[in-house]
Amino acid sequence: MIPFIGPVLLFVVWDVVVRFGFIKPILLPSPADTITSLINGLAGGPLLKDFAVTLWRTFQAFMFAAVVGVPLGVVLGSNERAYRSVEFLVDFFRSTPSSALIPLFLMVFGVSDINKVAIAAFGALLIVVFNSAYGVINARKQRVMAAKVMGASRWQIFKDVLIWESLQPSFVGLRSAVSMALVIVIVAEMFIGSDSGLGNRIINSQQVMNVRDMYASILAAGAMGYSLNVLFLMAERRIVHWSGR
Repeated sequence: MIPFIGPVLLFVVWDVVVRFGFIKPILLPSPADTITSLINGLAGGPLLKDFAVTLWRTFQAFMFAAVVGVPLGVVLGSNERAYRSVEFLVDFFRSTPSSALIPLFLMVFGVSDINKVAIAAFGALLIVVFNSAYGVINARKQRVMAAKVMGASRWQIFKDVLIWESLQPSFVGLRSAVSMALVIVIVAEMFIGSDSGLGNRIINSQQVMNVRDMYASILAAGAMGYSLNVLFLMAERRIVHWSGR
């Protein structure tokens, strides 16, 4: 029951703040009204459609980042000189807020779904490449040396040691990448001519002061991000079960 203490305290404080008028209901609805709006919206209401659209865009961006980023990171990490030659570019663009690149992607892709997916995929890709390459570069030297002593070729070391050593940091990168993709998709839905998605729903609700729907959409986005993070944690524990050994 310990994990539920924080959420319960949050909703209690929220209810007290609204009930005693510390914040006007027009700015912050009661938690009961917000949860009701969330449940009704996800139970076949319009919120469900926007939830599905955002999830699909996030999935597309993440899949591109994973399919391209993991192999690219492993290949770069296996050749330290190759990685060092592009390290500055990876770190530079990884540190650059993806939202600052929205005008550039608008010029290239125009106002379309491809734009939203592309900018999210770009931000997620850099995280995946960095973590995968880092995992290979920092593979345990004892295992590499043991493989060499037993006469393993460079290809065998790459296939049987380095790839497996990179799995744990790669999963860390994938988990961070899916969260980054979701954040960028929602920001893009808010500000790049979208007519669907949670980001579009949040900004439209705010503009017409439909605060119940706005807070319900925010909670839906938070629930999506949390669920994706938990799913990746479960997958990591099952697939990379030897991590830390």
